[in-house]
Order: sequence, then C-alpha cells, then structure tokens
Amino acid sequence: MRDREREPAAEVLARAVRGVEPGDVPDRLCAAAVRLLPVSGASVSLCGDGMPVPLSASGARAAYLMEMQATLGDGPCLRAAETGAPVFARDLTAGRDASRWPVFAQQAAAAGVVAVYALPLGDRSVCVGTLDLYRDVPGDLAADEVRTARLVADALTVALTALPRGEEAGRRGDGLWLSPLATDHDEVYQAVGMVMAQRKVASAEALALLRAHAFAAGRTVLDVAHEVVARETRFDTD
Repeated sequence: MRDREREPAAEVLARAVRGVEPGDVPDRLCAAAVRLLPVSGASVSLCGDGMPVPLSASGARAAYLMEMQATLGDGPCLRAAETGAPVFARDLTAGRDASRWPVFAQQAAAAGVVAVYALPLGDRSVCVGTLDLYRDVPGDLAADEVRTARLVADALTVALTALPRGEEAGRRGDGLWLSPLATDHDEVYQAVGMVMAQRKVASAEALALLRAHAFAAGRTVLDVAHEVVARETRFDTD
C-alpha cells in the first residue's frame, strides 16, 4: 500500500524533508514522489543556459532519461520548462506523443519507460526547473494524482528558491548545496566555450555540435563534454 493511501501527501512530504540538509531536499522529494504516485522514477532539473541542468534523480534510469533529454535538447522536460506549463506524455510508444519527440520516445521506450509527466517548478513568468515523473505503463494520471504531483512540484519550487547561496552557503560558495549531477554539468558549459573558440561559432551552435556528436556516438552530452575539457576530443578538425 502506497503512502498516499495511508496519510495525506503533505504530511509525507513534510516528513521527507524535516531536518535534512538543503542539498538533500531534491533527493528526498524525488523519493517521496515515487512513494506517493504510481510512477517508477522521478528526476529534477534546473533551467540552464540552453539546456536543463540535472539536479536529482530517484534512480539510474531516471537519471539516464534526464540526461537523454539534455543531450537531445528535446523532450517533455524541455517543453515544460519552455512553456511553464505541465506536459504529460501518456504513451511514448504510439500516437501523438511518440511522434512529438520521436528520438526521445524511442530511447525512453528502450529503457522501459512509456509515459512521462513533466511539471514546471514555477510558472510561465518564472520557471526554475522541472519535476519529471516516469512510468512503465501508458496512461494518464488520475485527478488526485495530478494534485499530488503538483504538491511535490510546489514543495520543490519553494525548496530550490529558498536554498542558501553565496556567503549563506559557506566557504565553498554557490555550489555548496548542488548535487554532483549539477556540478558535473559545469563541464558542459566549459566545453561549449572551448568549442566556440575552436570553431569560431556562437554558443547555441557550439552546444548543438556537442549534442550532435554525443547522439551520433550513442553517448550523453556530459560524456562528450568531459572529453572536450580533458582535450581528448576537439572540434576544430574535420
């Protein structure tokens, strides 16, 4: 029996984050979402410059699908961040959802995920990121489940906007509360800068080149960024 059948969702969420360090809040809320809802995984991404920045995931598969959307530059997560409105893909194996994001849909289905529910953390005026929920079977969330998902998204929005920064975060500075998933993505932006210099192109084109290289090699943009920063891969040769 799920927690949602035993006690109010708000109490589950409050207990999940009570007394934990700020950096642990996204992980705890992702885990709570999986307990409260009929989903197999959850992830949180921050809105970044040109691509989402993975922050937290409930497991390896959720982390992979989050990275895949960042690599492709496409998927429900990016659409929710762009519009500030929920984006629900009820069946990635057929119909409109499969054709809307064909490459991501194929990758998700291959990983065993056939439905994705992406909720913005914020709204159309200010969106700080997204909460993505993954399910192994197609279908819509029920009305009460959507309300619970929105409650989790609201809790994440409040937590992320209230996290300490600068001097409040301590001597390690702004990145103190960020997870390894997020701090690893600093290398993506470093790689974009290096590709800009190597190819004499703007940042958007440099990011597109990284994404294309990653997709062609069947890897993530983060993997390729590691190699660029380590000078193992260059983009100034044909």
